[in-house]
Amino acid sequence: MARLIHVVMALAATLGIAAPAFARPVTDCPLRDAPFSADAPLIDLLLSPAARGLVNSEMGGRLDNAPGRFFGAEPPTFSAILTLKEAARFTGMKPEQIIALDARLRALPVTAADRVARCARYDNDVPRFNLRRGRPNVLLFEKINGFKDVPSVDGAHAAFVALAARKGWNLVTTDKGGAFNRATLRQFDAVIWNNISGDVLSLSQRRAFENYITNGGAFVGVHGSAGDFIYFWDWYVDTLIGARFIGHPMNPQFQNARVVVEAKDHPIARALPAEWTMNDEWYSFRASPRLTGATVIATLDESTYKQEGPMGQKLSMGSDHPIAWTRCVGKGRSFYSAIGHRPETYTEPNNATLLEAALTWAITDKNACK
Repeated sequence: MARLIHVVMALAATLGIAAPAFARPVTDCPLRDAPFSADAPLIDLLLSPAARGLVNSEMGGRLDNAPGRFFGAEPPTFSAILTLKEAARFTGMKPEQIIALDARLRALPVTAADRVARCARYDNDVPRFNLRRGRPNVLLFEKINGFKDVPSVDGAHAAFVALAARKGWNLVTTDKGGAFNRATLRQFDAVIWNNISGDVLSLSQRRAFENYITNGGAFVGVHGSAGDFIYFWDWYVDTLIGARFIGHPMNPQFQNARVVVEAKDHPIARALPAEWTMNDEWYSFRASPRLTGATVIATLDESTYKQEGPMGQKLSMGSDHPIAWTRCVGKGRSFYSAIGHRPETYTEPNNATLLEAALTWAITDKNACK
């Protein structure tokens, strides 16, 4: 076995890819010891036979035939980014039912088996990378426990790989949360989160990433990386991103809309036209990230598309609807763009220019937040 591990590691290093690691199970996962409740990740209720039984009974047995993509206990699944309260729109459960069920769930003991099951979707696998010296290093992160739209993930992946090759950067990819440790992160000039959905980092990995950013690291996130209904890591969504997702149109889901460039003198915006029109799934947020100190790069002109979500949900943000922005987090740099559900968006010329400029800024402008 030891020889096999050595051969696999050597082969991975030769090919310049992340080598698999053989690591201990995670024991410091978020919410490991939290009580069962209507505010818990739905996946944690489904992992427990007792909690699942209570939920299924209240739903009239409908869980038995529910699609795993939405109500599965194996990631990636929507149940990792929903609570019972949020799932009410899909289950038809009434508020009084959820209140009563919450009390019954809280009475259940959290067992050792529950703790192990909750932590199983996290990992301690520390990849090893073959990075060539003298070039900027970029980590493309692709661990997804929540909603995984394969075409958008693949479209972004191909675009970033091609961009790095064209610019002469070292770009390596991993779907292992174990990459988020001090020694590994300090090798990289920037970290990209490619449509990450669901909670993916253990508590120690979260701390390592927070320290990396606040001490001068850089983050680039696209589309689904800020598109979950529920977050269980406030620093990520409120500080690193700076805005909470509330939904996207469904009538229709994909529409043409006008993107308006605002910060024309910012390095990210200099090569962009004043505006352009493109087709995508357009996110809305609870409040503008401008209110928490973001520098807005581009906004949406809401007069050019319909802001109607599921069951008539109103998604208008009014005259201030940012779609791409930067933030300083300590000494670190953060860029997020909500564009990117349709894989075609990653080769749309103006959006491709936006992403190239954003990643270049993240890698090179190390004094932007000092």
